Amino acid sequence: MPDILHYAFAQKALVAGMLAGALLAIMGVYVVLKKMSFIGDGIAHSAFGGVALGLLLGVNTTLAAVVFAWVTAMAIGISKKRTRTSEDALIGIFFAFTMALGVIFIGLNKNYNGDVFGYLFGDILAVTNSDVYTLAAVSVAVLMCVYVFYKELLFFSFDEEGARVSGIPVDFIYFLLLTLITASIVASIKVVGIILAVAFLIIPASAALLLTRKFKAVMGIAVGISLVSVAVGFVFSYTLNVASGAAIVVTATVIFAIITIFSRVKK
Repeated sequence: MPDILHYAFAQKALVAGMLAGALLAIMGVYVVLKKMSFIGDGIAHSAFGGVALGLLLGVNTTLAAVVFAWVTAMAIGISKKRTRTSEDALIGIFFAFTMALGVIFIGLNKNYNGDVFGYLFGDILAVTNSDVYTLAAVSVAVLMCVYVFYKELLFFSFDEEGARVSGIPVDFIYFLLLTLITASIVASIKVVGIILAVAFLIIPASAALLLTRKFKAVMGIAVGISLVSVAVGFVFSYTLNVASGAAIVVTATVIFAIITIFSRVKK
């Protein structure tokens, strides 16, 4: 066991990283299957604007990020349903808009705190007990919703039109999925940062889908890849004295590359 794991702060960091990785990997399966990777990225970056607004107004930054990101996600979803503009174009518009608002809010803040940029990259070694408890509570709530609406989410992910014909409230499921993705991302970014949150949302699920198409197996493999990436990346970051988040992302990407090569050789 690496020496650093004898310290309480390192143990909390590892637990938080694994909680975030597992939660985002599960939601990432839906994101990748529905080809919503870009919307996950857009929601994650919109949280930056919420953090900046929270600092400007002097309110809880996590709450501000949740509300801001959720409103952005709903705006994207409603615009998709009611306009002819493609979803990826809408996401790009809102992505740029919310990031720009964040920069404006920072400029208006006379008591500007440079730590806002820490949300882009995270600081997994600085997590508190409160951060871990919040992440655990959100994880339980999100996973309960996934369990309750498992069949509807599954049907919607594979065949949206078939789900609609079968009487499933597709619009409700779509906005529910956006809400769950938003909650998962925002709960994770204070711990792992926006960039790592997006990586967890896309890489493990993409790698798992190269190995199998069985839905539950994909979820299990994706979670496993996330947990291994966190553990190995954390050890590497300590050994090489580099940023933990970056080391975890690189580890996950290397695993994805290995699985890609393995899947091609197997064929």
